[in-house]
Amino acid sequence: MYIKTNTEETTSFNQLYKDYQTSFVNFAYTYVRDWNVAEDITAEAIIYYWENRNSLSGVANIPAYILTAIKHRSLNYLRHLQIHEECSEVIKKYHEWELNIRIASLEACEPYELLAKEVQELIQKTLDELPERTRKIFIMSRYENKSYKEIAALMNMTTKGVDFHISKALKLFQTNLKDYYPIFLLFFAKFH
Repeated sequence: MYIKTNTEETTSFNQLYKDYQTSFVNFAYTYVRDWNVAEDITAEAIIYYWENRNSLSGVANIPAYILTAIKHRSLNYLRHLQIHEECSEVIKKYHEWELNIRIASLEACEPYELLAKEVQELIQKTLDELPERTRKIFIMSRYENKSYKEIAALMNMTTKGVDFHISKALKLFQTNLKDYYPIFLLFFAKFH
């Protein structure tokens, strides 16, 4: 019995690779359309054959066997690519849908209305927190546009007393509306 040495095996493997590598890569490339992938598939198929050649002793046509392995590896690659593309398409459609929702939502959004409603709720809450007399004085001043002198006459007090209640109300508004205070000043700033 004759046993090949490592040098003879390496020479045989190199000869097999040299004889068929180019045509096998071209075959794989025809389907996978990527030279690097075609080269990898070819190398894997040839190496697989070589590593398992002793258990494949019944294989009469070695190039046909390797070409069949390349075909199956190429099919697996293409199926994987197809699944990847289908998933990418689903993800792309989801992102398009989500983007369209965000665009539509932003187009429908009226920041002024949102802000005005929120500020109005805070103003009402703050008004409800004020003592009755201070609330009446503030409403007469800011909502009914009465002067301090008119309010003082109606409430039977001095203008200094009116100023005290207005200052008290403004301090509470400043605290409760600290995030909206510049807007609050636009609506409620009033000089005597």
